[in-house]
Amino acid sequence: MKKYEVMFIVKPDAQEEVLKKSFEDIKNVFVKDGGTILEEKDLGNKELAYEVDKYNKGHYFWFIANANETTIKEFDRAARLNESIIRFICVKVGE
Repeated sequence: MKKYEVMFIVKPDAQEEVLKKSFEDIKNVFVKDGGTILEEKDLGNKELAYEVDKYNKGHYFWFIANANETTIKEFDRAARLNESIIRFICVKVGE
């Protein structure tokens, strides 16, 4: 397994339960395939660098996880299907 840094942005007008569900759903993608969450942070609402889907702000979530390549593909699929997520990125962290 390799270490990845994951960040995604949820619509700022999402209700609290939608925020929590989005975060848990994405974390579960990593955990169900045998990965582990090493560190996680709810960074809260922040200004976006540029407008995304008519939003100037977004609710940021960040974590570091150990995962395999199939988990990363599943994360990409799950993040695209989640209508609350407006942006996401997953980057492999150096050895």
